[in-house]
Amino acid sequence: MIRGLRLPELDLERSPSTGWGREHWTAVADHWLSQVRSFSSPEGAMTRLPGRVTEDGVRRECMETVGRSFLLAAPRIAGASDAAAEEQLEWYSRALLAGTRPGGDEEWPTGVTCRTPLPGVTNSIVEAANIAFGLHVTREKLWDRLGRNDQRQLATWLLHHARAEVWQNNWQLFPAMAEGFLRSVGEDVSGTIGHRNVARVESWYLGDGWYTDGPEHSIDYYNAWAIHPYLWAWYRMTDTVDTLEGQRHLERLASFVGSYSRMFAPDGSVLHFGRSLTYRTAVLASLWCAEISGVNPLSPGTTRRLASGVLSRFTDKGVGVDGPLGLGWYEPFEPMCQDYSGFGSPYLAGIGFLGLALPADAPVWTQPEQEQPSDGNAFQAGMPDTGFVLASPGDGIVRLVNHGTDHVGIPVGRDVDSDDPHYAKFAYSTHTAPGTAQAWNDNVDSHFALLDDDGNASRRSAIRGSRVEGTVAGSVHLPQLYRKLFDGCSVTTVSFVEGIYEVRAHLVESPVVRRVREGGFAVADAEPLGGDASDSTAWVRGAESVTAAVIGLHGWDEAVVFRYQGANAMGPHSATPALFGSTVHGSSVFVTLHVLTTTEDPRPDEWASAVDVEVAGSTVRVRWTNGSTVDCDLVTFVPWDHHTGPKSANL
Repeated sequence: MIRGLRLPELDLERSPSTGWGREHWTAVADHWLSQVRSFSSPEGAMTRLPGRVTEDGVRRECMETVGRSFLLAAPRIAGASDAAAEEQLEWYSRALLAGTRPGGDEEWPTGVTCRTPLPGVTNSIVEAANIAFGLHVTREKLWDRLGRNDQRQLATWLLHHARAEVWQNNWQLFPAMAEGFLRSVGEDVSGTIGHRNVARVESWYLGDGWYTDGPEHSIDYYNAWAIHPYLWAWYRMTDTVDTLEGQRHLERLASFVGSYSRMFAPDGSVLHFGRSLTYRTAVLASLWCAEISGVNPLSPGTTRRLASGVLSRFTDKGVGVDGPLGLGWYEPFEPMCQDYSGFGSPYLAGIGFLGLALPADAPVWTQPEQEQPSDGNAFQAGMPDTGFVLASPGDGIVRLVNHGTDHVGIPVGRDVDSDDPHYAKFAYSTHTAPGTAQAWNDNVDSHFALLDDDGNASRRSAIRGSRVEGTVAGSVHLPQLYRKLFDGCSVTTVSFVEGIYEVRAHLVESPVVRRVREGGFAVADAEPLGGDASDSTAWVRGAESVTAAVIGLHGWDEAVVFRYQGANAMGPHSATPALFGSTVHGSSVFVTLHVLTTTEDPRPDEWASAVDVEVAGSTVRVRWTNGSTVDCDLVTFVPWDHHTGPKSANL
């Protein structure tokens, strides 16, 4: 294992915000790749890194290590001709051939069609896509230098995976990647269906550059590191960039970059929501695709500033500095990771280095850094197509109010709730993470829950209706637990955003009296957090003075602070402020002021005076101290079917 990342001196003249340039990116790429090679097997294909193994087994994980780190090596190889790039070229050429050699000592498992029951490993299809993407980037230096027999071997392996039927989400693009590369080099593509798969993914387009990851409400960073990059590569590999479909995608890519570029804090912190966050810098892939294609709405200087801010934030926190990339965020933290992630998974981060494929004299590497969207700029942006509101008052934190993504199917029928803390919350931010492990079992933070007789909290699960008007957003869910609905119950939630504040109003329909609970952001730190609770106000303060509070404005009777250890990706200690109240028979309204800010001096009374709220029946009037006023009828704001499910299936 190679220890210690050595970086060049900061260049604050060209990069006044980050000090980083292309040479810093190259240094990180070489260091991360050297970590991989330090664990190399004789031929490279069975490179076994430290870390957990999924149920698919070690050979699958080793394949993933090579396939995903090749995404990092590919732009390094393509964009330079120095000794380090040549070393990477030689190692990956050997490893790819060893892994795809039938009957070889280091042969990888071939993938099986995604139809249950599964007789083998499906993840080989993913790595076929990553390898095809890398081969496309490095074609002149790697593929074109191979002998014909070696080309046929790789092509046969890719074709096997290009023919596979796959899951109905971003996986549709994995066989298309393998097919696209084969088409680009004139190899056999008989029996492939890439055009159909691509058309299917394109049909999931929502607007503002965003796709849903499959036919349900699954909106996340898979847009950034899978859907957009793989569509981008498909149109390039199949020479269809200039078609109507290819040009349409470039327009969507540009819109996406313009939209999601607001999701990064000035210090490089990434908005923490969605699954597979252990891929970290992969969030930058679409930014580089837009830059390479000349459709980037950001200037070259802004692009480098944003991307370098993200990478430097992770390395400053120690990611990949003294060992291979591990499962987690800043520190190793497996509870935030999905079951499908093993020791090689984090190296999908490499697709976020795609900009290294651009030459050193490209404007993105030579022009002075310019401000990114969140640099000291206050903004509030409703995103109706996704059900989000993005906001920052210019305090260094970006918040996302979530009324659009849930990552669950709508039908109720299984025994286990299928929601996920990285989708189920009403709000996320760049400086907080949702609670996991025991904190997810309790499900306090950024959640409104009905409590059963034993005090167990309902799940939000599937969103039944969503609406965004300006910066007012709302959604409806049917509270459930163990995949059973609470009898006759529904919760309509509407968010009103202003600066560091969000007023969150809930209309609860319940045929019986129930206790309810609402939590604020979960804040983390290396040490136990400060905080307090009294009457209807609770607050906590953690690392970098990040402070979260909840202040009851209507319907609440108790405030508490929940504390955890080992339950948050941002630090070993975490805490969440929360409120309790009770419904009446029929309709009840609860209104909460949520605060997220940085301060050494929490002032709940001052926060509470920032807004005046009036409740009359189901109508809520929110009047901010800046003079703006919003009236909202919680019954009519969100369109939905008003069905709460059959009583026989309910709690």
